[in-house]
Amino acid sequence: MDIVQMRGITKRFGPVLANDHIDFSLREGEIHALLGENGAGKTTLMRILYGLYRADEGEILVRGWPARINSPKDAIALGIGMVTQHFALVPPLTVAENVVLGFTDGFALDRAAIERKVAEAAERFGLEVDPSAVVRHLSVGQRQRVEILKALYREAQVLILDEPTAVLVPQEIDALFKTLERLRAQGLSVIFITHKLEEVMRISDRVTVLRDGRVIGTVETQKTNERELARMMVGRETFGVHREERAVGEQPVLRVERICANDDQGLPALKEVSLVVHSGEVLGIAGVGGNGQKELAEVLTGMRRPTAGRVVVDGKDMTGATPAEFTAAGVGRIPEDRHAGVVSELTVAENMALEYLEEFTRRGVLDREAIWKHAEELIQRFQIKARPTDRARTLSGGNLQKLILARVLSRDPKVVIASQPTRGLDVGATEYVRQQLLEQRARGAAVLLISEDLDEILALSDRIAVMYEGEIVGMLPAQEADPERLGLMMSGAVKERQEAYAEV
Repeated sequence: MDIVQMRGITKRFGPVLANDHIDFSLREGEIHALLGENGAGKTTLMRILYGLYRADEGEILVRGWPARINSPKDAIALGIGMVTQHFALVPPLTVAENVVLGFTDGFALDRAAIERKVAEAAERFGLEVDPSAVVRHLSVGQRQRVEILKALYREAQVLILDEPTAVLVPQEIDALFKTLERLRAQGLSVIFITHKLEEVMRISDRVTVLRDGRVIGTVETQKTNERELARMMVGRETFGVHREERAVGEQPVLRVERICANDDQGLPALKEVSLVVHSGEVLGIAGVGGNGQKELAEVLTGMRRPTAGRVVVDGKDMTGATPAEFTAAGVGRIPEDRHAGVVSELTVAENMALEYLEEFTRRGVLDREAIWKHAEELIQRFQIKARPTDRARTLSGGNLQKLILARVLSRDPKVVIASQPTRGLDVGATEYVRQQLLEQRARGAAVLLISEDLDEILALSDRIAVMYEGEIVGMLPAQEADPERLGLMMSGAVKERQEAYAEV
């Protein structure tokens, strides 16, 4: 039986048609994936179901009865809960206080009683949380569990999860999926918004694919595959990138020798890390987040000073150099946080010139026309959907990443340091970014790819190094690697100690 039916849902934002007469249904006790690229209309549709937006046309039925959902309060009363990408928790309060917030009868709170109630609910739904823990001390995965518990505590029978794995590490994703399977077994219905094909195949019962605000189709997950879903999502058969086998250059362009560095708390984050990247080579750094990858990227781009060791770029000692000096030496940086890589209030044209302002300065005055022309060329070359005058904050994640790629790669850097370059991007943008990195490899650049996405590491790398607790615990040619072997190294279960990691 359908617990939710959405019929002919249409939503416009000015001239943009976000949802175009969408039909969507959710059965009792199923996990239904809502799949599509960024901007396809997935989140808009679910915000309508949760009462955050009002549809311009169409109707919603809940358990067969027409429903008026004008606010989240209406949705919650109908048994619909939503966990958004940005959690709505109060960090200084405890887990129990956050769960009951706005769902208590009086003003007086008996802390022991609510902690007992929340603990009972957590146990009933199989969610591992400590009711007395303060939210600000929790990991991202634990905070997400609190959000799910908050919805279930309000007696939700329908749970909407918006890109729930975007901020999780692999172990947390596994724990989330186990939770969802338990909830499904208890009869809960889940709508899982995503653009990740492998997750759809792994967790869902049915899939509805949206493209450009329209439903392309709804299919049983068991009767489809990733390639077919990709075709439905992006409108073409070809999908993925192909890395041609080729001999890498003999010349080591980037050499890291026994680098040590501390994290922001002053604790050791890198412990004698050594590696070499040759011209025309992609060296992938695999590892669970928080094992020193961020600090390594920062040391190699001048954002963090090492406490010991050497960094050599194309024969030149760059240890402790500034970001500007690394850029001048031919090191291109694609940062982990693309929002931190731009100034959101500046225009696309200004952001593209940001690291090279001296080139656009005439007698101490910025040459606006030159900045504009430069931006127009890069917008065309890197297929960016934006105008030079658009503010960076108005760009989608994919176009923001293209802006950064354009700024960095148009300079033909000798070394490319790419940190999580496709995190949070949809299929089309991911494919584009990966292709750009392979083109840098073909051009002869040395590419250091830091990614938590094992599929990405395996698809792009010539060699793979694994980081665990600030050390390189293994290095092997890509053709000898598989997810199981890498996973064991990433968890610290296997250490393939070698003296000459750098030269393998």
